[in-house]
Amino acid sequence: MNFIHEAAIIGENVTIGKFSVIEADVEIGEGTEIGHHVTILSGSRIGSHCKIFPGAVIGAIPQDLKFEGEYSTVQIGDYTTIRECVTINRGTKVSGTTLVGSHCLIMAYVHIAHDCVIGNHCILSNATNLAGHVEVGDYAIFGGMSAAHQFVKIGRYAFIGGGTLLRKDVPPFVLVAKEPASFSGINAVGLRRHQFSTDTIHIIQDIYRYIFGNGYNISQALQKVKEDFSTFEYAKEIVDFIAQSDRGIIRGIYSE
Repeated sequence: MNFIHEAAIIGENVTIGKFSVIEADVEIGEGTEIGHHVTILSGSRIGSHCKIFPGAVIGAIPQDLKFEGEYSTVQIGDYTTIRECVTINRGTKVSGTTLVGSHCLIMAYVHIAHDCVIGNHCILSNATNLAGHVEVGDYAIFGGMSAAHQFVKIGRYAFIGGGTLLRKDVPPFVLVAKEPASFSGINAVGLRRHQFSTDTIHIIQDIYRYIFGNGYNISQALQKVKEDFSTFEYAKEIVDFIAQSDRGIIRGIYSE
């Protein structure tokens, strides 16, 4: 048997496996499939057509000594898959919520801490660990057993190699690997899979040559990108991400 609180809001055609617990103040969208031995705690908002596998725990209080019992939530988008033994904690008073987007794949044993913001179409491979307040852009991919320090930001379409520890921000469209985490080129394979043209990929490579390979400091590199790529549609995204980085970005020698 399972326990479903009468105050939980369960959409149409939701299936719930045996021995699962769904507390009050939970909302689950239509067509979502919840396996056995799943725990969904108060403050959880789960979208439509998600799949949640056995052992997952969603909506537990933050693992943060500053948490004082304030009301907060976890919000998960539509068509997201959450595999075995994933833990996703509620937010704190800083933001009030932890967000996971739509069409994401969260593989087994991933931990997503309080106040994280995960975009759409992201993949977090097995045993990835995100500390509090991490922000992940759309289509980013984490290799297995990778981790991110609190407040780190990862740009769109970035690829984080397996076992990588992120202490600094990761700009959009890049590959990151090694220890310490370093720029390892452009995520060209991922960009091609998402229909970026060859010309576009080459221009992104040229931009990162300015940033990582031409001997400029960051301010000089960003100014050169603004001057030389002013009409390129993704230049502003790259420049703004780096310019607004509080922790600073990963570094590395351009190897292509």
